[in-house]
Amino acid sequence: MAYVPPHRRHSKESERPLPTPELLAPQFKKNSNDKQYNKSNVGWSGKVVYADNSTHRWCAIPLDDENQFPSFVNLEPVALESAEQTIGKNRVALINTSLNNGSEVKWNLPRSPWESITENVLEDLLSAFKDMRNEMKSAKSKEEYPTLVAKVGKVLFHRSPSVNGASIRKELCTEILKQWRRSFYTNTPVSYKERIVNEVVPKIGVDFKDEEDIYEVQLSDSTKPDLPFSCKCRVMEEHGKLQPCKIKFSPVRNMVMDISCTTKNLDLRLMLCTKKLVADLTDDEMQSITDLINSAILDPNVKGGLRWPLGKESSGDRYRVVTVWHVIANTYRNSSLTLKVKHADRFDFRTLTGEASWWTSLVLENVVSKLQEEKVEASTISEILKEDMQLIWENFLSCEPFLT
Repeated sequence: MAYVPPHRRHSKESERPLPTPELLAPQFKKNSNDKQYNKSNVGWSGKVVYADNSTHRWCAIPLDDENQFPSFVNLEPVALESAEQTIGKNRVALINTSLNNGSEVKWNLPRSPWESITENVLEDLLSAFKDMRNEMKSAKSKEEYPTLVAKVGKVLFHRSPSVNGASIRKELCTEILKQWRRSFYTNTPVSYKERIVNEVVPKIGVDFKDEEDIYEVQLSDSTKPDLPFSCKCRVMEEHGKLQPCKIKFSPVRNMVMDISCTTKNLDLRLMLCTKKLVADLTDDEMQSITDLINSAILDPNVKGGLRWPLGKESSGDRYRVVTVWHVIANTYRNSSLTLKVKHADRFDFRTLTGEASWWTSLVLENVVSKLQEEKVEASTISEILKEDMQLIWENFLSCEPFLT
């Protein structure tokens, strides 16, 4: 049998498919067990850029008044279909076993889950936004803007092979889990996407805005290795070539909150990010990037939908293609939030792996809009965030068993 390059192999996934400091006095105690990230610690090699003093935390919601897990929640190994060879190894997740038979156990809680989420998130959100605004002022760039994004998926814990799984399940507690590395898996079944589009969209009152069929080409710049950027491209019908339409730096994460929703199928990730357009390119730099993009060959038979002639994946010694994404995104919007449902077909030139997946995310525009007001009470932010969390909890965190 002839050798088939990795990026030509099809994945089954495609078929599953700020307020002033005086106004923002701390209201809740920080948990010192969670990790603070510095930008110098996670750079381009980690594919994630963090702001200085950014915060990354995890919490489980809902727990009882003694901070204990429900009896029907267990920590179980997970097997995920993915082209990433390591993603399914030694990964465990909190699984609600009561959902296996289609029922949901009623859990007596001291307060609603969305109140608990807001309580866990609020102080970090306010603090991170304050730092973000100060950095944006010092940068004096009109091209930077903040965004608060909620993604649905599953929190995966990276368990050491030496850990006794049976003993952990017997004495399951948040303090143990906080010490483990974790990742957030955003791929959801195509049936989940269909339920969101057909049932949730009309229920929550968001209107269809548009559908985009775009390619995103992520590039590295040898002169700025800590500032990866991407080119959003469209296909020009007249000649069938890619044309860059927006160039932006990878989002800088100021706050990441992973939330294991123990009585639901899916979990939640909240991210406060700074986004910045690339506006200071010289004509020669822009021409080099455009030439590199234009040399791409559209090919529906490869992962990511793009390939380059041999040796043409770079422009001199400076710009190099790192990943390509073919994204079909449906956008729905109302005055307070934007819902995006995406099908993303990806290929990574560093690892020679690719996969197709469905993503669902919400941009919480009302919260960010209020945060940018000069004078606003922390209680106002809390109430808006609580409303958004209730909407997400009741409409976006349930589907058929997510991990099988």
